[in-house]
Amino acid sequence: MSQKPSLKHKMHEVIFGTEKGPGRNFDIAVIIIILASVFALFLDSVAAINAKYGHLLFTAELAFTFLFTVEYLARIYCVPNRKKYIFSFYGLVDLIAILPTYLSIFIPGAQHLLVVRIFRVLRIFRIFKLLHYMIEAHVLLRSLESSRHKISVFLVAVVTLVIVFGSLMYLIEGPGNGFSSLPKSIYWAVVTVTTVGYGDIAPQTAMGQAVAAMAMITSYAIIAIPTGILSAELIRESQRQISQQQCNSCKKLGHDKNANYCKYCGAQLPVTE
Repeated sequence: MSQKPSLKHKMHEVIFGTEKGPGRNFDIAVIIIILASVFALFLDSVAAINAKYGHLLFTAELAFTFLFTVEYLARIYCVPNRKKYIFSFYGLVDLIAILPTYLSIFIPGAQHLLVVRIFRVLRIFRIFKLLHYMIEAHVLLRSLESSRHKISVFLVAVVTLVIVFGSLMYLIEGPGNGFSSLPKSIYWAVVTVTTVGYGDIAPQTAMGQAVAAMAMITSYAIIAIPTGILSAELIRESQRQISQQQCNSCKKLGHDKNANYCKYCGAQLPVTE
């Protein structure tokens, strides 16, 4: 006779199981609350609306914070590895979603204008909670994690190029043409290589213009290389989707989609409706 799933297991299936049934309904409800809370935050930042409906918006903020707090505590309760979740990207996002409201209530002098603005900006991070409910976002994050070494090497190469270009322009152009220091010259190199091109500093000599042309040509490769790295990882990750099913026997996650048996202990996985 099969063991009856515990309350903790049922909660895990609802909160982390996003495919069908109660899990899908839970996700939709939380997404609506997230969007409503962010919309209320935008309204609260408009002075005329805040003056007229400030009390109502504050009450709504308390309600949103209460709901997000319940969700956060429920996730901590039913997740197999609580410490891992609390310090994970999603765990920190969930914490940031509720922390500013509590800080604004309990910290003395929190009604000071600057502090209020800081708390408002922190609450906008609530939008990142939507990543919980987007499978494509999970794929993107795993792709970034898988390619972090290649991207790190690439960034080191870019920083090296920027320093080289900036130093060359400092030597060639000098203070007389606006390149008054190495930091300012490197700033020009960053603006040029990233194709922003503010135009506040520009080379005047022929040799300086030649270096600028090399920096501009290099910028195309700088755009293309990380795109290729990330695209390759996205294709690789999209080919192996991971389920959020939890094994009743060993309590582990990370099974392949449509898997019937646990790849760690061999026990049959629960059937998601």
